[in-house]
Amino acid sequence: MGKRDQQNESEKDRGRVEAVLELVRKQAPLTLKQELFCNKACVERFLKSKGDNVKKAVKQLRACLSWRESIGIDRLMADEFSAELAEGVAYVAGQDQGSRPVVIFRIKQDYHKFHSQKMFTRLLVFTLEVAMQTMPRNVEKFVLLFDASFYRSGSAFMNMLVATLKMIADYYPGRVHKAFVIDPPSLFSYLWKGVRAFVELAPLTTVVSSLDFDDSMDLNDDFSFYPGSSSLRFNPSTAKVGSCSSSRFSFAVSPHLDSLKPWCLTLTDTSASKVGPTTPTPSSLLGPALISPLNARSHSFASPIYRTPRGNINNYKNGLFPSTPLPQKTQKVDPTSIHHPRTPKPSFLQSPATFFRKECHVTCKPEKPRDSFLPFLKFYRRPYDEATYRSKMRPPLGGLASIVSAQLHRRHVSVSQRF
Repeated sequence: MGKRDQQNESEKDRGRVEAVLELVRKQAPLTLKQELFCNKACVERFLKSKGDNVKKAVKQLRACLSWRESIGIDRLMADEFSAELAEGVAYVAGQDQGSRPVVIFRIKQDYHKFHSQKMFTRLLVFTLEVAMQTMPRNVEKFVLLFDASFYRSGSAFMNMLVATLKMIADYYPGRVHKAFVIDPPSLFSYLWKGVRAFVELAPLTTVVSSLDFDDSMDLNDDFSFYPGSSSLRFNPSTAKVGSCSSSRFSFAVSPHLDSLKPWCLTLTDTSASKVGPTTPTPSSLLGPALISPLNARSHSFASPIYRTPRGNINNYKNGLFPSTPLPQKTQKVDPTSIHHPRTPKPSFLQSPATFFRKECHVTCKPEKPRDSFLPFLKFYRRPYDEATYRSKMRPPLGGLASIVSAQLHRRHVSVSQRF
């Protein structure tokens, strides 16, 4: 695509954005906050979600503005969700390698019994608004982690997940980078197969299990945060130089005290109480007892070959297992006269599916769920810190505390400038 084609595409996109804004303003005048919300990037996301259809984008954008007005997003504050913030029901855990916010939902199944659906929706919207406040200028998407381990019913979690994904797809189009469902109930996988065809964000949603990852796979974690890990390291001051004999192997500590490999293992058994002698005797040619699979079981079940001394093993090759004599070769076969089966050539009439197959399906392999979730494993296992999460909130979402602290900071700066 040349520069002229790129200019034409940019002009078309600009024309679509202006057409959407013009039609939205014709239906009802926009307030100052709505004008700030309906910027170019926002309208482009709505157009992209509707396939560059101007009429559908206008309808969805007008519905989004009405929904935001009914929810009262401008009046959301952290003081309304003090209990949820203390327990870590929904929070922003940090940013991934692409500076995208990682949002974690740890909602319990009993939460809906004591809270209304509107309260639950306001909590989700508040968390997503905080995530968008933490985005850099060149980032527009976030990552969602749904911890389903608190749910016992697969249908209950399915209802919550589908409603949440539908709300995000309708009122936050083009905002989801990836979504992960972690440790769902056993029945959820069967229900998800039948429902995912009707969920718009289903291609971006992946079901994973935390049991597939070891505890040692936490990335970017320092062992100094775990006090119990120091007891597992090798301490040269407490090590004793010498050997330790066992009935199965011998263990010796090197006198050089290598911090990486301070021990050495040998296959020589130093005790004669288990398997056999440790020094060669006239009646036995085995010599020192060596560690082998035979020492782990009784010799009564071993093969006669292994129960005899090594010097007499050759005697059993001819007498114990008689072999059938092979017939002698009477004629010589020319290797060039052997006709091997020919590989069939590909048919001219290929399968119709090959004509509709995309090149990326042939060359690129789909990313496995385990590999795609691995960069976000550290966020899932990281403990929740309320103070860290509150520090990411800006006024007015941060509540009265953030507003008062901001005013105090401004007053302190003004006073310091005077003197």
